[in-house]
Amino acid sequence: MRTAIVAIDAGTTRIRATAVDETAAIIEASYRELTQYYPQPGWIEHDPEEIWALVQRTLSDVVGALATRNCSVEAIGITNQRETIMAWDPRSGRPLRRAIGWQDRRTAQRCRALAEAGELPLVRQRTGLVLDPYFSATKIAWLIHDGGLAEIADRVLFGTVDTWILWKLTGGVRSGIFATDPTNASRTSLYDLNAGNWSEELLELFGIPAITLADIRPTCGTLGRVAAGAVDGVAPGTPISAVVGDQQAALFGQACFETGMTKATLGTGTFVLANAGTRCPAPIDGLLTSVAWDLGSHGGSTDARRASNQNAHAGIPEGDQADARSSLTFALEGAAFVSGAAVQWLRDELGLIEDPDAIGPIAEEVPDSHGLFVVPAFAGLGSPWWDPHARGIVTGITIGTRLAHLARAVVESMAYQVRAIVETMTAGTAFALRELRVDGGASTMPLLLQLLADHLATTVSRPRSTETTALGAAMLAGLGVGYWSSLEELLGLWQPGLQRVPNDERSAQDAAYASWRASVERARAWA
Repeated sequence: MRTAIVAIDAGTTRIRATAVDETAAIIEASYRELTQYYPQPGWIEHDPEEIWALVQRTLSDVVGALATRNCSVEAIGITNQRETIMAWDPRSGRPLRRAIGWQDRRTAQRCRALAEAGELPLVRQRTGLVLDPYFSATKIAWLIHDGGLAEIADRVLFGTVDTWILWKLTGGVRSGIFATDPTNASRTSLYDLNAGNWSEELLELFGIPAITLADIRPTCGTLGRVAAGAVDGVAPGTPISAVVGDQQAALFGQACFETGMTKATLGTGTFVLANAGTRCPAPIDGLLTSVAWDLGSHGGSTDARRASNQNAHAGIPEGDQADARSSLTFALEGAAFVSGAAVQWLRDELGLIEDPDAIGPIAEEVPDSHGLFVVPAFAGLGSPWWDPHARGIVTGITIGTRLAHLARAVVESMAYQVRAIVETMTAGTAFALRELRVDGGASTMPLLLQLLADHLATTVSRPRSTETTALGAAMLAGLGVGYWSSLEELLGLWQPGLQRVPNDERSAQDAAYASWRASVERARAWA
C-alpha cells in the first residue's frame, strides 16, 4: 500500500488538508472557508470550535479520498496562522472566548503604554520582536485582564492555533498533548530566543502565569499521535510529526535551506522571510527575528555545512556562522498586514470587482496607475514602520482615475511593501538578495511577479505549486518519520514554475516607489 503525508493548514480565511506523495506532489486536498468576526472596529476574531470542526471535515475528506487510491497516511503535519490566540478550559475542553486574530488591533494602546514605560528594549533583546498588537502576549493579557478570565487565569490553557489542534487531535480532555514549537512560540513576545524557552521576565511583564502556556517541543519529530475517534477515518496512533508556523512552513517548502535564501508569501498579508542561519542574529531595526525551524535530531551536519559555506560566500564572520551542533535555524522577517486583503476589500466592501482573480487582468488594462497610490494600512503598518496607528489611504485621485488604475495601484502596493522590507533586510545584513521565491494566492499574477523583479532588480521565481505552506508542513512531517531522509533529498524536489527577470530601466520604478513612500508618510499616525 502506498503512503502519503497529510498537512493541516489552519489559515486566516480557510482550513485546508493536503496530501503529499513521495515526490512532494499534491495528490488530494480539501478546504473550507473560515468565518472571521468583526465585533468592533479593529477587532478580528475566530470561533475555535469552528476551526476544529473544519479540521475534522477536511482531514476526513482527504483521508477518505486517499483510501480510494489504496493509500494510507504515514504522518500528519500542522501549520497555522501564528499569533492568533485562544483560551480554553482543560477540564471541559470548551473555548472560553473567541480566538483573537493576528490582525486584531485592540491592544494598540497597551503596546504604546509599554513602549512609553521603556519596555521595548527588553522585548526586543529577548524576543527579536517589537511591541505591537500583532503578537500574542498582549492578546493573552487582554483575555486575562479585560476579557474576564483574571479569577481563573491559572486554570486556563492559552495557546496558538497549532496548540489547540494538536490538543484536540491527541484526545483533548482525555489525553490531549498541550504543546507548541519554537516557530510559533517565538511569535508570542514571550519566548527568549537565546534561552530557547518562555521568558520569566516577560511573563511577569505581561502578567501571564507560566502554567497556562504550552510545552515547547521541536518543530520536527513525533509530537503526539492521533487519538481514537478524533477524526473519522484517521487511524488511531497516526504520528503527528511536525508543528510549524505558516510563514516558516512556506520558507521550508520553498527549500530555503541556505543562509540568505529568501521567500515572500503573498496572501492575506505579505510575509518576507530570509534564512538567517543557526546563530541568532542581532536585531535589525524594522525587522523581526524568529525561529525558522527546530529540526531536533533530524537536522544533521550537512545542513550546517551548507549554511556555513553560504555564510562564508556572503562574507559573514566565522564567529557568526552556523554551528553544526545546533538544530535551530533562525529567520529574519518583514510583515505587511494587508496585501490580498486589499483585493477582498475591493470586492466585499466596495463591490468594484466580482472575482479576486480578476484583479490582475483589470490592472493590466493600463500601463501604470496614472499617479494613483494605495497605502493599504487597514490594520496599521508592519515592517519596517511598525505603526499600529497608521490607516489606509488613496492618493493622487483625478477626474481621469478609472477602476483599472485603482486595481493596478493595489497590485503595485504589494510590490512596494516587499521592496521596503527587502531593502531593510539587505541594508542590515551581509548577504545580498540573489533570488526571491514567491508563493501565496497573489503570486499567480504575472504582473505582480514582474513588478517585484523590476523593483528588486533580481530574479523572481514561483514554484510549480504555490501551496508551499502546506508543502513545508508536509515536508517537515515526512522528515520527522523518515519518509524523506535528508534536506538534500527535499532540496531536489523543489522546481521553479514561472520566473521573471528585471527590466533594465529602473528610473520609472524608483520614481513611483518614492511617491508611494511619500504617501506612506501621510498615512502614518493617522489614528
